[in-house]
Amino acid sequence: MLNNTANVHNLKVGDEWPVLRKKPIDEVQLVRYAGASGDFNPLHYVESLAQKAGFNKLIAQGMLVMGFVGQAVSGWIPNKFLRRLRVRFVNVTYLGDTISVVGKIIEMREEGQEVVVTSEVKAIDQNGEEKITGLFEAVLLK
Repeated sequence: MLNNTANVHNLKVGDEWPVLRKKPIDEVQLVRYAGASGDFNPLHYVESLAQKAGFNKLIAQGMLVMGFVGQAVSGWIPNKFLRRLRVRFVNVTYLGDTISVVGKIIEMREEGQEVVVTSEVKAIDQNGEEKITGLFEAVLLK
């Protein structure tokens, strides 16, 4: 497992980034995120409507979970080195889920005086269910 200092000389394909573990998602977090983001969809704070829409309980905003991914990636790689971050939302995140963000280096290639490091990234819940999957590329100097 890598530490939080990305240096091209101590990275290799297969290395795993440190896991970011979040506390369980609670109602206060959903309401605060709604206020910060402007996402006031009642599926995030009115349980009866969430159930009517086919969900077991309140669902977290997808971009809240994406924020966790961004927090992890920016902890692993300084933002100035981040070239690309692409993700897919693959499953709903529910109230009470505990999200962990994991990542692993899958490719390193040289481009002139730089090394492009490609890593997979995933947000998973306490049961290992993937919520977000994706890739990011960082450009580091040799």
